[in-house]
Amino acid sequence: MKLVVNGSPLEVDAGDLAAALAALDYGDAKVATAVNGAFVPAAARASRVLADGDRIEIVSPRQGG
Repeated sequence: MKLVVNGSPLEVDAGDLAAALAALDYGDAKVATAVNGAFVPAAARASRVLADGDRIEIVSPRQGG
C-alpha cells in the first residue's frame, strides 16, 4: 500500500496503523501518531484501518530544557 510517512512516500505492507508501525520498525517505541491529520491514540492503532494514500505522522518524544 502506498502511504506518506512523515512527508515521504513509502510502500508499506500493512492494513492498520499498528501493523504499519511494526513494518516501519517502530515496534513498541513510545511515539505519537496521526493519520490524515487526526491524532490516533496508542490503544486505537490496531483498529485504525489504512487506505492507499493515507498520510501518517509519527513523532517521538524529546527531552530537553
